[in-house]
Amino acid sequence: MFAPSLQAVSGVSTHARMLLASELSREFELLHFQVGSEGRGENALQKLARLALSPLQLALFLLRTGADTVHLNASLDARGYWRDLVYWAVARMLRRRVINQVHGGALPQEFFRGHALRTWLLRRFLVRSDAVTVLSSAELRAYRAFDARIKVRLVPNAIDPAGLLDAARAAGAGGPLRLAYLGRLARAKGLLELVEALALMAGAGRDFTLRIGGGGPLEAELVAAVRAAGLAGRVHFLGTLAGADKARLWLDADVFALPSHFEGLPYALLEAMAGGCVPVTTRLAAIPDVVREGEHGLFVPPRDPRALARALARLDDDRHALARMSAACRQRVREHYTMDRLVRDLRELYAGAE
Repeated sequence: MFAPSLQAVSGVSTHARMLLASELSREFELLHFQVGSEGRGENALQKLARLALSPLQLALFLLRTGADTVHLNASLDARGYWRDLVYWAVARMLRRRVINQVHGGALPQEFFRGHALRTWLLRRFLVRSDAVTVLSSAELRAYRAFDARIKVRLVPNAIDPAGLLDAARAAGAGGPLRLAYLGRLARAKGLLELVEALALMAGAGRDFTLRIGGGGPLEAELVAAVRAAGLAGRVHFLGTLAGADKARLWLDADVFALPSHFEGLPYALLEAMAGGCVPVTTRLAAIPDVVREGEHGLFVPPRDPRALARALARLDDDRHALARMSAACRQRVREHYTMDRLVRDLRELYAGAE
């Protein structure tokens, strides 16, 4: 199973940790092969040496362990694709089965548009994988349209909902609207637009709080934007959260604000919904498969602070609808996005079913 360091803060690392701790590990011998820069602390020369030697390391790893299936956790972005293409080639040369689990990125029709040779390589990468999985129904349709020979299946992300689904939520009806965000502090998450939306809400006399968990390259700029908007007393930065602290964030919040510009299927979305925290998010990638407008949350266009402020105000004004959506969120995760379902999906693939 390919993944960054299991200690790294990344979606794929979380995915790998959960699978290694799941029932699958009692039915199959799951071995972790570390890829990527996360958690390594290497300099530029060390990184170059690792990239040059890693195909040989993979070949030796497969020969030494006898692993018969390679589980790529890939994405269609330039850096990840070329790295995984080399690993895929090594696995195919050694006659190993390849499960290519795609965690978002570009659609195959768009990835190398206008480049015939690169598109041919991509087609070969996908068609000759023993199975390709995608996160969303839109991606499923796109991969089938790209080439009907691709053995593609819909396998959404899942979570272990322990401590969330059946935990009591903190009461908040009638008080300030309680917002939460958890994830990487990056521009593509729409956090600067969120600050603009909250400034509009404050200007309209609305009462709210926002608690932010996580870290990242935008942190200093985001803190400065909060101060400049006069929101320092309402917005609280919590740093990295895990375990009970992370669960408490969702159980104490009314709304998960995720106005992203780019997503796959965020684990934070599933965790928030399991805790009954209603998402206000963008209609991207797999999110519309999980969230139904008005039933589990509200959609807003990316990069539109005014629309975001209107959606938050709508929930602030209708606490009965907010409570109804909160219960529906928990039911949605219970029925479709737990590890039991993911284990069933991957068990079939590991056993060789198509």
